[in-house]
Amino acid sequence: MLLYTSCDLSFEIITPTPFILMLRPKSNSEQWISREHYEISPSVPAFEYTDRYGNLCQRLVAPAGAFSIHTGTEVSVTDSLDKAPGAPFVEVQNLPNAVLDYLLPSRFCESDRFWQMATEITAGQALGYDQVFAIEQWLANRISYIPGSSDVPVSAIEVNQRQTGVCRDLSHLGIALCRSLSIPARLVVGYRYKLEPMDMHAWFEAYVGDRWYTFDAVQSASKGGYVAVGFGRDAADVAIYNQFGPAVYPLEQRADVKRLRTP
Repeated sequence: MLLYTSCDLSFEIITPTPFILMLRPKSNSEQWISREHYEISPSVPAFEYTDRYGNLCQRLVAPAGAFSIHTGTEVSVTDSLDKAPGAPFVEVQNLPNAVLDYLLPSRFCESDRFWQMATEITAGQALGYDQVFAIEQWLANRISYIPGSSDVPVSAIEVNQRQTGVCRDLSHLGIALCRSLSIPARLVVGYRYKLEPMDMHAWFEAYVGDRWYTFDAVQSASKGGYVAVGFGRDAADVAIYNQFGPAVYPLEQRADVKRLRTP
């Protein structure tokens, strides 16, 4: 399917403020970017680099006063997600080097604290994909998804204690459970077609059967419509913007996804 994704951010800047943005999706095996629009107002010099996870990031200094960012992207994505019941666990010694970071505990995914819980959730499942699917289903059934209930990233331990969270929070717990079983897992931030309520979305991917597979405890149907913007260990790596200096909060933050046509 061909989608049009857009994001609008607006701020009132008190003093010149450095920003790092992560608002440009990349083409890969799951999505193809055919057209982009990226507007910064007022226009200021911006410099792009690729971070350690392969994400496209933009650096700039926002001047004092009204400041806004608009992005729009036409992107072709699959109509359905790949599923692979029975895909095997990949032993750590056989994992690609680039995947190894996603085995370790991180700021919001304390995987070293979840081994017992993960083994109970996945008892009787074949090692690999089936374990991750059991974790996804457990999250969907046990952790209440409440949009807007968390303004800041929450760690896996806190999510498990609260038993509620937003999409990012459920993904943090899923990632921690996977890593505790030596299954690499990473957070993905981007867009989801027909997400309700519409906003930026977060899900997780697990590495089994020698590739990454998508899992989403909030939108667990096999339909596609996912547009990935950023990948990382957890929310600390994939913020759509970071600003430095006196705190700045958006006056507006709006995301949208429309279907254009079938390519």
